[in-house]
Amino acid sequence: MLLGFISLLLTVFQGMIQDTCIRPSWTVHMLPCQREEEVESTKEHSVTAHIIGRIGRRLLSDGAAGAEHCRKKGKVPLMSLEAIHQLHIFIFVLAITHVVFSVTTMLLGGAKIHQWKQWEDTIQKDTAGNGPKKVTRVHQFEFIKEHFKGIGKDSRILSWIHCFFKQFYGSVGKSDYETMRRGFIMTHCRGNLKFDFHKYMLRVLEADFKKVVGISWYLWVFVVIFLLLNVNGWHTYFWIAFIPLLLLLAVGTKLEHVIAQLAHDVAEKHSAIEGDLIVKPSDDHFWFGRPRIILFLIHFILFQNSFEIAFFFWILTTYGFNSCIMGQVGFIVPRLVIGLIIQLLCSYSTLPLYAIVTQMGSFYKKEIFNDHVQQGVLGWAQKVKMRKGLKEGNATAGLTNTVDSAGPSVKIEMMKRAGREGNDAGEIIE
Repeated sequence: MLLGFISLLLTVFQGMIQDTCIRPSWTVHMLPCQREEEVESTKEHSVTAHIIGRIGRRLLSDGAAGAEHCRKKGKVPLMSLEAIHQLHIFIFVLAITHVVFSVTTMLLGGAKIHQWKQWEDTIQKDTAGNGPKKVTRVHQFEFIKEHFKGIGKDSRILSWIHCFFKQFYGSVGKSDYETMRRGFIMTHCRGNLKFDFHKYMLRVLEADFKKVVGISWYLWVFVVIFLLLNVNGWHTYFWIAFIPLLLLLAVGTKLEHVIAQLAHDVAEKHSAIEGDLIVKPSDDHFWFGRPRIILFLIHFILFQNSFEIAFFFWILTTYGFNSCIMGQVGFIVPRLVIGLIIQLLCSYSTLPLYAIVTQMGSFYKKEIFNDHVQQGVLGWAQKVKMRKGLKEGNATAGLTNTVDSAGPSVKIEMMKRAGREGNDAGEIIE
């Protein structure tokens, strides 16, 4: 829908763009390729042809009117009709590439998460014993050994370094899954110890996928800024490839550090525990106390990586591999390698980490209920609000009739009582 809307806007305002004229001197600055000096200044309206090194490329006949309109004023159009046409193609290629990359990431990450199903099945088969609970020293738990005992115990810097490298190997182990699963259940659904935590994670991931695959307005703003900064000699397309890689490494490190913080909280407060190890989920472990920020960052990472690859294929198919806008081979190959690394790392490490670690927030998501229960709860909430509105309306009408026949002091007391009752009812419903 967004793709069609943007294309529609370009088509609707095509005439206005053509009639927008600028000075010819403005067209010789911030070009992605070196401008040919031998080109006459009278032909500066063919800026796109100068950029791609193909002077004389035939423009669509419909653009002649706009070019003639600006030429009479001694100016040139803001964008030629060919440039608008190429922009349509680029937007389409970018959107398709982003959707394909997002789907691929979710499928590969989902396959990794499905491997945890055997851990969930093993836990579901185990029955809780009714005998006395065993007292265990905290440092004997496998979860504590991996994240607290040893490296990083006494140094925050070493702890962050350990979290950085751990995202590349065994990012989520069996003890991690069991401990975080137990902490979630004991915090949010203590009465259902057989809660299927794995299925809940998959439902949350499916809901988040609808947001990740979308293309928000601020992502398009980033594209516009990049295209403006793609100036000859700056190699912007190369340096910008490191942005999603650095963000992805930061996100993976932070998610691993959240797990480490859960272990530290338990190890610093207890020396021995009776029964199973239970961690306490909290939003305080995440950036600015908002686990949702991780989803926005993953969204931006996937889009920016898709943009890099889409821009490469668009230049390759439109202008050729040897065009000046493509750049040097020494800058092209690292871009493609970085894009592949981002895709694999996000699929097999960061996304599974996100799926389980973000459940360690202070609140659970509505996907904790299945679709049927969700619809029932939402319908019940709407009915409660409607009944509340009807009761308030009836109470107000009855109160008005009574107050009209009462004295001033009685009127004031009855109004205060009605206000208190309304506030109490609202708190109960919420």
